[in-house]
Amino acid sequence: MINFESQHFQKLEFKEEQADQFLKSALHDLKIAEESDISDVIFKFSYDALIKLGIALIAKKGYKVRSTAGHHVKILEKLSQLLKDEDILVLGNKMRQERNANLYDGGFFVGGKDSLEYLKFVKITFKKARI
Repeated sequence: MINFESQHFQKLEFKEEQADQFLKSALHDLKIAEESDISDVIFKFSYDALIKLGIALIAKKGYKVRSTAGHHVKILEKLSQLLKDEDILVLGNKMRQERNANLYDGGFFVGGKDSLEYLKFVKITFKKARI
């Protein structure tokens, strides 16, 4: 059984339409990543799609992610647990660190080859989630 810690997650029963909207948003971001030829766009939207997929699957379990320090790490942890794949935590966390370096350290950019590898990983994760 997966433990949803109260400091990071709030018990909340979502209507099916709400959870579906999270998935729709995740799929929208994935589509943007797939259709772009700009490595920064591919990376950013792949990462956002992965996080939104985690939010959607957590919502389907009846929990809302609290917006606290480190909540992306917690989303990746739960997504990894829900899909029973530790690589999701490892690669997802690597993406998170690279995104943070770009956002907060100014100037770190993910190259084209790496962006495409991350996109491939995110697409595989969506397949594991049967989305």
